Amino acid sequence: MSPSSPFILRPVATSLLMVAIFLVGVVAFLQLPVSALPQVDYPTIQVFTFYPGASPDVISTTVTAPLERQFGQMPGLNQMTSSSSAGSSVVVLQFSLSLRLDVAEQEVQAAINASQSLLPS
Repeated sequence: MSPSSPFILRPVATSLLMVAIFLVGVVAFLQLPVSALPQVDYPTIQVFTFYPGASPDVISTTVTAPLERQFGQMPGLNQMTSSSSAGSSVVVLQFSLSLRLDVAEQEVQAAINASQSLLPS
């Protein structure tokens, strides 16, 4: 006796079993949670810079702007925001979901190294 013979001998029961499995699948599918805007954590890196005694304008022009120019050339960068205050600045880099965070870290470090000659010492 083969494993398929009970299904071949009872076509009505087989059809009812198939319909029942299909209906259970439809009900289970309808119970799945779906969100129009799912909660997603984008890869984000924050770069903090310090220049003691400098005004926000000086920080913005001598530190933040050169870094932003270098960071703006990085592939996979979705959004960049910066804030300069007295003696310090913060640049927040948000990358696409397809970019791994360790790769983004290496690219950020390379951009910082490339802008070293433009930054005050």
